[in-house]
Amino acid sequence: MIFRAVIALLLSAAVVAAQDQEVVIRVDTAITSEQGAMLRGLDRINGETVDFEVGPGQSFQYQRLNVELKECRYPEGQKNTEGFAYLTISDVFTEQLVFEGWMFASSPALSALDHPRYDVWVIRCKT
Repeated sequence: MIFRAVIALLLSAAVVAAQDQEVVIRVDTAITSEQGAMLRGLDRINGETVDFEVGPGQSFQYQRLNVELKECRYPEGQKNTEGFAYLTISDVFTEQLVFEGWMFASSPALSALDHPRYDVWVIRCKT
């Protein structure tokens, strides 16, 4: 009973604290969609890297991975550093989807492919 009262008190204090803070979401630049992306693949066993240029809706096979680019976007004026691409990556041998989502060029670990041998990440959007 006392435990529930303490939890209720803590929750009400958190709600009051949240109401006192002003949340501001600001977008300074427009997002631009581009005609493809430059991606890099890494074989973790032998350390070899390969760069690929791929257009939206196109796919390529890197070793045992099938990589499909849906779209590449970037904030205006930051094409070379802040690109982000929506990728679908599947393992050809197991026919399993191993990654689907947005990858960010400036923060590859934020949303990364989780594969024991191979890695794929976004370098930049291409025009």
